[in-house]
Amino acid sequence: MTVQNPSFSESPLPAASVVVEDTVRWLERAVIGLNLCPFAKGVHGKGQIHYVVSTATEGAQLLQELTRELKDLAEISPEKRDTTLLMAPMCFPDFLDFNDFLEQADALIDALDLGGILQIASFHPAFQFGGTAADDVTNCTNRAPYPTLHLLREDSIDRAVEAFPEAETIYERNMQVLEAMGTEGWLALDVGARCPVAPVAASQKGGA
Repeated sequence: MTVQNPSFSESPLPAASVVVEDTVRWLERAVIGLNLCPFAKGVHGKGQIHYVVSTATEGAQLLQELTRELKDLAEISPEKRDTTLLMAPMCFPDFLDFNDFLEQADALIDALDLGGILQIASFHPAFQFGGTAADDVTNCTNRAPYPTLHLLREDSIDRAVEAFPEAETIYERNMQVLEAMGTEGWLALDVGARCPVAPVAASQKGGA
């Protein structure tokens, strides 16, 4: 595991170490613990995940940091860094705004000529599938403690899919797992954010 901890000099900003610890706890207890992503355990165990805590408070800043991290991931050896988690605790507390930002993030992949090489997945503490209520436990399959951009190598995804040929069933299985455990079970995992960040659910702005 590699961690990039910027210096947070202003008191309103959360401690980078806490953001990373919260994210690792979520990864170990939820993503790996519930086997929501069968591919996560390997890279976590090998220390091939790079954690970066963004200081961005608005989209333009986050886009700059994303540019840097995409370039770095493309240039570095996969054995040293297979994937990157870019957490933005002070940016896009509103899920719909974060969702809109993802269009810029995807466009950046093409602008950097990294299409077919890297891709971006996303997580948000207030993630909400269209047509679901904000408190529907299945939304937790895509919820992380903080707004997070997951930078992945397409080669790694292809290898993982070869090793798990029924990858298309993961989505449905995850839904079933969350429905079986219920909201109380999810809360018992204790994988929320400890920093004072208040996410805004999509339903508070009229639904997803």
